[in-house]
Amino acid sequence: MTPFDHPIVSARYFFPRPGAPPDRVDVAVDGAVLACAYRVVNPAWPTLLHFHGNGEIVADYVPDIRGWYEAMGVNVFFAEYRGYGGSTGTPQLAAMLNDAVAIAEATGVPPERLVVFARSVGSIYGIELASRLPVAGLVLESGIADVLQRVTLRASARELGVDSATLIAEAKRLFDHQAKLQAYKGPLLVMHAKHDDLVRVGHAEQNHAWSGSEDKTLLVLPRGDHNSIMFANLEAYGQALQEFLARVV
Repeated sequence: MTPFDHPIVSARYFFPRPGAPPDRVDVAVDGAVLACAYRVVNPAWPTLLHFHGNGEIVADYVPDIRGWYEAMGVNVFFAEYRGYGGSTGTPQLAAMLNDAVAIAEATGVPPERLVVFARSVGSIYGIELASRLPVAGLVLESGIADVLQRVTLRASARELGVDSATLIAEAKRLFDHQAKLQAYKGPLLVMHAKHDDLVRVGHAEQNHAWSGSEDKTLLVLPRGDHNSIMFANLEAYGQALQEFLARVV
């Protein structure tokens, strides 16, 4: 087992809580069943595949925020994580990389009709998915560039049963966002709050710089923080997302 799936990482890095969503769609993965949510408003629309932050659950977004996305002309599939909401299992940082692909397949939508929206810890899985499937577009909101840095804020290599060199090598093998983003050539929108004191804006700047896309935008929003970015900047945030969706699909 990789040290990134150690029980200490699962306990300290993730913050699951119960609450199954309406319009539930169960997705079976290795060792768990994920309680996602999906509603098709218009079969002709593309699908926004949404990965939330690690202090959230799908039920936080359904139905209210879902309707806001749907008004932009997309069906929305909300991805849930192991141990979150109505899902079984325990969150595992590395194992959930493969879950992202299983979720994309469960939408029943060709990758070319999927726009991946990935917030906070969800950016780990959004970036993984965009590096493995030819998705229509990728949105990173309050995303993470350096996964190792985020993990070692809460757990040391010694606690995870390895030395620092091993942990660095594992992070490179599993979470090399530079390589993954350089390989992704599709449209990219990066949004981040200037005053995010949880995941600093430098993460957004790094992800944007790493991207190999010729169609990439970095939007640093002036108000709010990590958890209030959308509502504190609703007009600019919504306009940027609406324009991105209209362009890529």
